[in-house]
Amino acid sequence: MRIKIPRGIKSLVLALITVGVVLAVPGMAAQVRVNPTAPELGNTLSVVLESPTSATPTVTWQGKTYPMFTTAPNRMRALLPTTPLDQPGTKSLQINDGTQGQNLTVQLRDRSFPTQSIWLPPDKEELNGTDKEFDRVDAFKALVTPEKYWKGPFLRPNAGEITTIYGVRRYYNGEFAKDYYHRGVDYAGEMGSPVVAPAAGRVALVGRESEGFEIHGNVIGLDHGQGVASIFMHLSRIDVREGDFVQPGQVIGAVGATGASTGPHLHWGLYVQGQAVDPVPWRYAAIE
Repeated sequence: MRIKIPRGIKSLVLALITVGVVLAVPGMAAQVRVNPTAPELGNTLSVVLESPTSATPTVTWQGKTYPMFTTAPNRMRALLPTTPLDQPGTKSLQINDGTQGQNLTVQLRDRSFPTQSIWLPPDKEELNGTDKEFDRVDAFKALVTPEKYWKGPFLRPNAGEITTIYGVRRYYNGEFAKDYYHRGVDYAGEMGSPVVAPAAGRVALVGRESEGFEIHGNVIGLDHGQGVASIFMHLSRIDVREGDFVQPGQVIGAVGATGASTGPHLHWGLYVQGQAVDPVPWRYAAIE
């Protein structure tokens, strides 16, 4: 099943991200800017705090506390994930500068996600993944490196047509995958076509199907810093090693059909603080 991205998505994404709201925080000598102002499920929220405080503030969002990173003198920023499994509605966002806290509210909008039926061949239907595979991938997704490596909008990692968008719910061989959503974007690249780094980062994960990566297949994980990470799955070739530092547009591998894949394609997943967010907005506007 081929799913098209709506024609107006680029302009919508730009409108959501580039228009922010600036709030004076009562009781704190600070201003807070939240982007986008009308987030929907799958968006990444950027919370910028401008304050002369010498403390290290934190942001609490949907029951979890996230760090803020200094981006300029007296300016700090946190990136907060949302996913299709979150409940839309009025959400509380608390900023704590180490001495006092302040609650703000954010309206998280609903979003309709399509469903898709996937039929795996018998040799891949019984794939459950290995402990080694999931342990290594989970550890990669949990990385929060203090440095920020990316700059500006992310690049398209492959020239192939997008066949499956972020957030799609799936039936596998006729059975609905509860609590599952498609954690990335699929590109129908030709077998062996190049996969490039969408942004600068450090190679923090290299896994191979021959080493027990039954689901992800040959896989590369890039740490872009400050809790932002990309994962590239089902590769036919890997051109980097763990520890390498790559630049935007650098070839890191090639499209394949390894792991739980029905045919050649690239799966690109983008993770913020361990949660899979929609990569598309990151391609059309700088989330700094």
